Amino acid sequence: QGQLVESGGGLVQAGDSLRLSCEASLRTFTTYAMGWFRQAPGKEREFVAAIVSSGTNTNYADSVKDRFTISRDNAKKTVSLQMDSLKPEDTAVYYCAATSVSIPTARRELYRFWGQGTQVTVSS
Repeated sequence: QGQLVESGGGLVQAGDSLRLSCEASLRTFTTYAMGWFRQAPGKEREFVAAIVSSGTNTNYADSVKDRFTISRDNAKKTVSLQMDSLKPEDTAVYYCAATSVSIPTARRELYRFWGQGTQVTVSS
């Protein structure tokens, strides 16, 4: 079984930056594409970004494109989300997830392993 643990959340002001990290205990980490999702109060969990196992292909939600950057370190079994120019509407619990699909999919149902989430709050 796999375990994902997120860290790096917090309270920041609009325009600030924040970097989220996810540590994976997946035995075959390099075979998984990794994704970040978020869920705001009263809303559905939505796709944020994803990266393939090699790190050579990424996918972003339109709402975060050009502001967020996903990356991974296969040697350390970690995936990160650099969030710049944060907006109040980015406030949510952010979840790390892993999928055995070979593309950086935005489809939530294809992700098999999930972390517990880390809270990001952006004040105006």
